[in-house]
Amino acid sequence: MLKIAFHPIYKHPLPEGHRFPMEKYELLPQQLLHEGTCVDANFFQPEKPNDKHIVAVHTPDYYYDLINLTLNQRAARKIGFPLSEVLVAREVIIADGTMKASKYALKHGISMNIAGGTHHAYSNRGEAFCMLNDQAIGARYLQNNGLAEKILIVDLDVHQGNGTAEIFKHDASVFTFSMHGKSNYPFKKEISDLDIALENDADDATYLKLLKDTLPKLIQEQQPDFIYYLCGVDVIASDKLGKLGLSVEGCKARDRFVLEQFKSNQIPVMCSMGGGYSPDIKIIVEAHANTFRLAQDLFF
Repeated sequence: MLKIAFHPIYKHPLPEGHRFPMEKYELLPQQLLHEGTCVDANFFQPEKPNDKHIVAVHTPDYYYDLINLTLNQRAARKIGFPLSEVLVAREVIIADGTMKASKYALKHGISMNIAGGTHHAYSNRGEAFCMLNDQAIGARYLQNNGLAEKILIVDLDVHQGNGTAEIFKHDASVFTFSMHGKSNYPFKKEISDLDIALENDADDATYLKLLKDTLPKLIQEQQPDFIYYLCGVDVIASDKLGKLGLSVEGCKARDRFVLEQFKSNQIPVMCSMGGGYSPDIKIIVEAHANTFRLAQDLFF
């Protein structure tokens, strides 16, 4: 059965007019249940994990400043959300969702988190709506518990996974692959193990050809025993914070190809949703929902 991490805390209230579409975290599971893609039993509710799993990735000084709300003003401002105890609890629970989903992926071949993909969180700081790097925490959790050795992170969000690149820059056991918009945030990129930067307005055909030329070869070269997939839908042309030109169907074709690669190679995969900022919330929910529909169709 497809297991999906979800907690009501994922939808966090923000000031009116804030550009982050928090409502998608409530609408997406509702849509999946309404259309019959999922049933209640697909969802599990994460909790607050042991701090040791967080500080295996993030520096204790940063983590405890975060949970105690003692970050300096500049560091807090870079995160982009008004900091609060509930907001930080949300981030910690998202990380637990990714850790627990990773174990479900080992059992069922694939698992999902309705939220996550917080790839701009560095080991010692947060930025751009990301405070704790959920997939980095998940990767280290699997390794520290002897559940995986070589891990591949496939980050197809429109923005480079700069925090993930920094966390694993000296770690050959985790290979970081980021395919993103060349002129998008972050404007100063980190160096992933493999970066592919796309020009503005890259269309479905351009994007999919590059991906198909890269991913199968990468899997064969790296031979990972676990994969994290960051499947942001901010690659779509209508996205406010992206500069690529994919259609919703092109984004779905991306996910189909990627998930087929993982399944045919029999490598378990855990998916975090990542970004999506189209002005029409229905487009965001539909694009994200496609990933869950494909996971059900291909794996179950």
